[in-house]
Amino acid sequence: MTPRRLRLGVNIDHVATLRNARGTAHPDPVQAAILAAAAGADGITAHLREDRRHIRDRDIERLRAEISLPLNMEMAATEEMVAIALRLRPHAVCVVPEKREERTTEGGLDVAGHRESLRPLLAPLIEAGIRVSLFVEPDPRQLDAARDLRAPVVELHTGAYCDVEDGTARSVELARIIAAAAHAEAIGLECHAGHGLSFDTVSPIAAIPSIVELNIGHFLIGESIFTGLDAAIRQMRGRMDEARASIGLAS
Repeated sequence: MTPRRLRLGVNIDHVATLRNARGTAHPDPVQAAILAAAAGADGITAHLREDRRHIRDRDIERLRAEISLPLNMEMAATEEMVAIALRLRPHAVCVVPEKREERTTEGGLDVAGHRESLRPLLAPLIEAGIRVSLFVEPDPRQLDAARDLRAPVVELHTGAYCDVEDGTARSVELARIIAAAAHAEAIGLECHAGHGLSFDTVSPIAAIPSIVELNIGHFLIGESIFTGLDAAIRQMRGRMDEARASIGLAS
């Protein structure tokens, strides 16, 4: 059986971080999205944070209008962000936990613990036909709660897997992701994964057959300083495809 093609979503947040450091219009994250599309990305991800530290409202508006790829808008579960999503209608939203003091998203959303507060915020997005994804730890409790909220997609947080250096500990984290991805598929959720993935860590995740999309940003933008964005994305795409092809060889 031929394994499903694995989609690559490229997160362009940190092109905007670099732009904002000088307060100018360059580099343009929308131009980065256009380059990513040409290099083989299947979608574009951008996180509109409450403090607008990188992506800004106008960036989301332009991405929605100027790129042909699906736009995945990462956002906190707030009334402000829900209103923006309903106005701009991205292809998808990925709901993530958000704290002002964090440098980047530190973990998965506690869907199980905040189920009732999330329900009225997610409902209008789902009813509007926007694909809702919940960014969660690889924990069956969180996946079951996501299904209860009618979210069609979950994105598994791969940060713990990527950050640990000990090989045995990394194998434990990988096993958690494999089990969670299988559980997601079993209960009817589309499963994505992301956070911290690099050339060194992507292959084992890409080889999990029940994961259908990876979202990668910081590493690709950083690598592009040395090799260019086109080359960085093409190399990541190649490693993902090789890992995906290995599923068929192993079966």
